[in-house]
Amino acid sequence: MKTIDDLGDPCGKRVLVRSDFNVPLDGTTITDDGRIRAALPTLKRLVEAGAKVIVTAHLGRPKGTVDPAFSLAPVAERLGELLGAPVTLAPDTIGDGAKAAAGELGDGQVLLLENIRFDARETSKDDAERDGLARELAGLADVFVSDGFGVVHRKQASVYDVAKVLPSAVGSLVQTEVEALRRATVEPERPYVVVLGGSKVSDKLGVIANLLTKADRLLIGGGMVFTFLAAQGYRVGNSLLEEDQIDTVKGYLATAADRGVQIVLPTDIVVAPEFKADSPATVVAADDMPADQIGLDIGPKAGDQFRAAILDAKTVVWNGPMGVFEFDAFAGGTKAVAQALVDATSRGAFTIVGGGDSAAAVRTLGFDEDGFSHISTGGGASLEFLEGKTLPGIDVLN
Repeated sequence: MKTIDDLGDPCGKRVLVRSDFNVPLDGTTITDDGRIRAALPTLKRLVEAGAKVIVTAHLGRPKGTVDPAFSLAPVAERLGELLGAPVTLAPDTIGDGAKAAAGELGDGQVLLLENIRFDARETSKDDAERDGLARELAGLADVFVSDGFGVVHRKQASVYDVAKVLPSAVGSLVQTEVEALRRATVEPERPYVVVLGGSKVSDKLGVIANLLTKADRLLIGGGMVFTFLAAQGYRVGNSLLEEDQIDTVKGYLATAADRGVQIVLPTDIVVAPEFKADSPATVVAADDMPADQIGLDIGPKAGDQFRAAILDAKTVVWNGPMGVFEFDAFAGGTKAVAQALVDATSRGAFTIVGGGDSAAAVRTLGFDEDGFSHISTGGGASLEFLEGKTLPGIDVLN
């Protein structure tokens, strides 16, 4: 992949940067600025080199219409605080206001264009429509830097099409992400352990199938575990269950046995009568779940079981929480896995937290990010990389 160095001296150049600023908001308050902080190395480098930096990004799903609830104004404010210099927010996405603001930009200054998804062409399935928007974006800049790993699995105008119009390269964030995931998937040091959680098996079908050819152990938690337990003939009460995936999971279990891949399922489950923070929690055996209860976390014995399976690993990839970590009573399993990764890292293992809810859990639960080898900024992109798929936003740069 071409890097910023391959684009020549950026001083005085107009550099269009695609970042991923899809951060969680409580009203207009950013509740997790991890993705903004992850973008700083590339942006600071360009600013310090005297580039005229024009950043494009999205927030939420405004569905191609201007919606003030999805304005990037809070992002511009926080980005300016982190950079230590004002960041101008363009009044529109690619209209006269954006063009005027870009024209007034000085060397070493940063302009943030308004939410690119306010323009329906960004996510259009029509190649010509996306190309039209990409060419308008390209008209603002001399070169393009792709630095939003959370969107490189999308064939979108500001991710894919603009890279075909301008001289293009990856930023340091995308470069670091790709190098980390390649290290974990191309001849990883063994034992190679993958921890999968989250709600649905169907979200990770391709990932599981691909990892059965690569990993030594798969640890399964989260809501998806109940389909695995059901595939073994266990009752799962009122827990999340994808009955249409039971046969597929039975196939995975058979394939794992044939290949010598260990699939580790929790021995106990934390259950409650309702999906509520204050719902009374009890611990039951995974093979004896009451019919009127919902499984909301792996149990304490399972936490120890997963920890033991992680600690002797040389490579660990974790994607998806073990339970409803947002509720204190059901955060124990996710805490146990996070702590096991921290301890494995201190023993020399290479560990990846695979973006999305996993990264949010690490921050919410108060873990030091330096305790992990790498925390990804892209949940969906990380999953597709682990699945072995081609990522359009990376492929176009090659």
